[in-house]
Amino acid sequence: MSQKRYLLTPGPTPVPPEVLAAMAEPVIHHRSPDFKDVFNGAVERLQQVFRTRNDVLVFTSSGTGAFESSVVNLLSPGEPVVVVSHGEFGTRWQKLAAAFGCEVVALDYAWGAQPRAEDVARVLSESGARVALLVHSETSTGVVSDIRSLVEACNDAGVISVVDAISSLGAVPLETDDWGVDVVVTGSQKALMTPPGLAFASISERAWARSQEATLPRFYWDWANARKNQAKGSTPFTPATSLVVALNAALELILAEGLESAHARHVALGRACRAGAKAMGLELYSPDNDGAAVLTGILTPEGIDAVALRLALRDRYGITIAGGHGDIAGRLFRIGHIGYVDIFDITTALGAVELQLVEMGTTVQRGAGGAAALAAYAAAV
Repeated sequence: MSQKRYLLTPGPTPVPPEVLAAMAEPVIHHRSPDFKDVFNGAVERLQQVFRTRNDVLVFTSSGTGAFESSVVNLLSPGEPVVVVSHGEFGTRWQKLAAAFGCEVVALDYAWGAQPRAEDVARVLSESGARVALLVHSETSTGVVSDIRSLVEACNDAGVISVVDAISSLGAVPLETDDWGVDVVVTGSQKALMTPPGLAFASISERAWARSQEATLPRFYWDWANARKNQAKGSTPFTPATSLVVALNAALELILAEGLESAHARHVALGRACRAGAKAMGLELYSPDNDGAAVLTGILTPEGIDAVALRLALRDRYGITIAGGHGDIAGRLFRIGHIGYVDIFDITTALGAVELQLVEMGTTVQRGAGGAAALAAYAAAV
């Protein structure tokens, strides 16, 4: 019998069978009326998930591609841009902006720290930057920042805010219009429960005005060209048509559940995963609060190699979890709980971690992790 597989990374995430079935439908032409109907429906549903009336542009790319689109449409060569980093992905956006010749004004925090609005306000004032790049859910650490307060600091300074919501949109609250976020970027492969390959950017009128002044070169990422084509129910270049069909099916599932219910489910799963890890005597790396609803970062006991643990989980139990970044890669493993994940996926992963830690010589109370996770989940729902 083939081994059952479990995907518990913070992205890609598991895909519901209804979405896989939609993707397996016959391929349709990207300039046909059939695709236009599907595409327009997906864009309308994306606006509901983004909580916005702004344009939401669709790109065939990873989330990084849509983030690059923000840089080239909002900035000019040599222009200062504030980039807040408290983990791997904030650092990536600093490198991205620098690659295009922008003057990166880095606001760096220790990994795992929570960015502060007062720091953002100070650096914006000192730098004279007109654009700030922010990370909502930092998947390298599990920290979900108080993005509302960071965006408020940008708005008070008259600065365009660009928010990396690649792993947060659909998993935790993000009120694009009500909070005044100018640009929100996300990808298909996280809480939107669709395979990798699509990325999205919602764009405020203020950001549109800014894009007309920016002079960095763009072609594939040209927002104006994408907007013009989307008004006709299409894209400038051949899109991943089958992924758009799948996305439409996934968005229907998300909206049928309701965003508030989805957010509550992710909080409950986060509580369960943290409770299970602590019951096994493991140390959390991600925050021990409901902000850590996207993933749970856990440190292995001293002397236990996290890479060896993850490989054993994959090879022996069919469970794929994520590793760590940077200096703590040897001790950090991350269990994602966004998208098409339920409590039984969490208890299965925790049970496999328990079995493998015992195999590797660690003393763990048998069954404690699963029992604690179930109890925490039951108390949360």
